[in-house]
Amino acid sequence: MSYEENARIINDDIFDLVNSCFDEEKNSRNNEGRVNFFDTYKDYFVLTDDGSYSINSKEINNKIETLHTSTGAISESFEKFIKPMKFDYESDIAILDICAGIGYNTSAAISDFIENSNGSNLKIDMVEISHATLACGLLVPSPIKAHNITRKAIENELIAQDYATLSLEECEIPENFDINVYIEDARQTVQNLDDDTYDSIFLDPFSQNMAPELFSVEFFKEFRRIIKDDGIVATYTSSAPIRAAFIEAGFYIGQGPIFGRKQGGTLASPNPLMLDTSLPKNDEIRIALSDVGIPFRDPNLNNSSDWILEKRTEERHDARHNTKISSAVKTPIFLASEMDDEKLKRRVERNLAKMNIPSTTSPEAFYIVECEENYSTKQDVENNSRNRILNMEKRLKKVKFGNWKE
Repeated sequence: MSYEENARIINDDIFDLVNSCFDEEKNSRNNEGRVNFFDTYKDYFVLTDDGSYSINSKEINNKIETLHTSTGAISESFEKFIKPMKFDYESDIAILDICAGIGYNTSAAISDFIENSNGSNLKIDMVEISHATLACGLLVPSPIKAHNITRKAIENELIAQDYATLSLEECEIPENFDINVYIEDARQTVQNLDDDTYDSIFLDPFSQNMAPELFSVEFFKEFRRIIKDDGIVATYTSSAPIRAAFIEAGFYIGQGPIFGRKQGGTLASPNPLMLDTSLPKNDEIRIALSDVGIPFRDPNLNNSSDWILEKRTEERHDARHNTKISSAVKTPIFLASEMDDEKLKRRVERNLAKMNIPSTTSPEAFYIVECEENYSTKQDVENNSRNRILNMEKRLKKVKFGNWKE
C-alpha cells in the first residue's frame, strides 16, 4: 500500500465513489456526475450543527468518526484556526494549511481576510495527500461564500494533475490572492518552502495515531524554520507528545480555544508574547516529568507511521524510571500534594521511589515542581508554559542523579 493510500482517511465507500465520479468525467466529459453527486450520495455526508457538512472517516480501531466536530464543521475552522491568530491586516499575510481536506480552514481564512484587510495580499499554501479528499470540497455545498474561492483553487490543481477534467467552478480568485494546492506528503512540501515565510500554520491531521509523522519533532523543526518570528501554529490537539515536540523544536506553547471538545487545542509560536494562555498546570507537569511527554520522532522525514509509533513506544519504555516518571495513574501530578487515597498513594510513591523521590511531600517533590508556585494563566516572556516545563525537566534529572542540592 502506498503512503497516499495509507494516509487517506475518508470513508472507503465515498473514496471509491468520488474517484469513479471523476474517472467518468474524464471519459465522458460530462458534468452531470459532479453536479448531481451530492444529491445522489447525500447519505455519505454528515450534516453538522451549524449547517455545514463533514465526511465520515474510514474505520479506525473499529470506529468511524467524522472529519470535523458535530458541533459545526465550518465553525470549528473559525474558532480553532482563525480566532487565535493575531494577523496584521495592514500587511500581506501568508498561511500554510496542512491537511487542508475539503478546504474549510482555508475558506475561513479567506473570509476573515476579505472582512478585515484593506488592499493587502493573501497567500495560502494548501497541502493535502488525497486527491479524492480535496475533490470532496468540490462536491459538498459551500458553507460560506469564501469556500467558492477555495473550490476554484482546488479545481485548478485537480485539472492540472489530470484528476478532474471540466472547469465548472465559476468563482474567480481575486488578483491579490495567491492560493497554491500541493497534493503530496506534507513532509516533502515543507522541506521545499522558504525560511521565515508564514504568519500562520494550520495543522489539522485526523489524529496523532493515524499520522504521527505530521506531529514529529523533525516536522516541527521545519515549521520553526519557515514561520515568521511572530507567527502562530494552531492545531486542535491537546496531546502531551505533540506539545513536547513543539518545545523541543524551539517553540513556546499555549492553550488553544475549546470548541467541540472538553479540552482546548494547542498554539505554538517562536514569540511567547503571541500566546495569551498557559497550558493547564497538570498538563505542564505531565509533559515535563512523565513518559507520556515523549514526542514522536521521524529523523529523516520519511518513516512510516508504524515505525514512528513503535520507536516512541521504545523510547517511553527506556525513559520510564530512568529520565521520566512513570505515567501510570498520572503519578507526577501528585507531587507536592497530600494524598488521602492510601491505595493510590502506594502506587504513586512506588513510581516516585524509582526516581529517587521518597514521597509526594518530600523536599525532592517540592523542589521539582517549585516553579508551578508562580503559575499564571496569563503568559509573559519569563513565566510561561515552555519555561516551566523545561525547568521541571532539569530539576527531575538533578533529583534522579542525586545532585539537586548542589
